Amino acid sequence: MSKSEEITKKLSLESTIHEEDIPAIDLYMDQVIQLFDATYNESLRNEDEKVLTKTMINNYAKGKLFIPIKNKKYSKNHIMLISLIYQLKGALTIKDIKSVLEPINEKMDVEDFPLANFYNSWVKLQQKNAQNFLNEMKAHEVEVENQETEEIDKLILLIASLSNMSNAYRKAAELLVDELTELRKGTK
Repeated sequence: MSKSEEITKKLSLESTIHEEDIPAIDLYMDQVIQLFDATYNESLRNEDEKVLTKTMINNYAKGKLFIPIKNKKYSKNHIMLISLIYQLKGALTIKDIKSVLEPINEKMDVEDFPLANFYNSWVKLQQKNAQNFLNEMKAHEVEVENQETEEIDKLILLIASLSNMSNAYRKAAELLVDELTELRKGTK
């Protein structure tokens, strides 16, 4: 197994909560946390890291990142939105995530927005991104392996390369958040 395949396997990028994995009944917070733990636990860096906590969920609710909950229970829509937040929080600030999800929350508040269709499109993109990531990792590895350097130097070069790409993707996402914010100002 190549270094790229080893890293990609450890990251569990294909792990996701599919719509059909979400129970049709509303869940209490502890059940939501269990669902996320069962899905994403393998992708954690170490035992001290948490997938999702009560504090996180409460902060998302207070920050109005998703529609209000009813009777301390989370619907299928809540879980899909929390899943989106989980994916976005690695690259964006809470303020940016709110800007991204606000149009969806507003649509759900005033019309019958098909969140499941939107969410399923996201899951397909995520799965495609996982495969693209493996291909990109292989490309970075080949470039590093072609150099006559020690193993530790190869690893440092790979880390630097991935950090550079991560920064580029994050900055591109931030530019798009700003564009979304400006577009929304023009429609209000």
